[in-house]
Amino acid sequence: MFKKLFGSSEPKEEKILPWQPLTNVSQLENIAKKSNAKTQLIFKHSTRCGISSMVMNQFVSDYVIDINADLYYLDLLNYRDVSNEVGYKFQVMHQSPQLLVLRNGVVVAYASHGGINEMDLVKFV
Repeated sequence: MFKKLFGSSEPKEEKILPWQPLTNVSQLENIAKKSNAKTQLIFKHSTRCGISSMVMNQFVSDYVIDINADLYYLDLLNYRDVSNEVGYKFQVMHQSPQLLVLRNGVVVAYASHGGINEMDLVKFV
């Protein structure tokens, strides 16, 4: 009963996602090309925002590791030029946190804040 109320004192196993760092504008063209064969996901994260961190932690917790998609992580504070180009290239207004789903060179779905964890990513792969 106490474990249900207060959680377990046993350490949780840390889940590691197959993140690929998105650090250069030149990567975007390759991501768009790869989306013709396999779903590409771009997670834009602000490392200074508590809401962004909370959403990211939930995303990591809920993410299905064996989903057939490539997963990119964009630290938008350190790579502002890349973040700006993502919005321009894929015609999606900047928000943070934000998740973009690419298929066939275009964004087929995107969400920000709490909407990220409500997305059913399986239907896009």
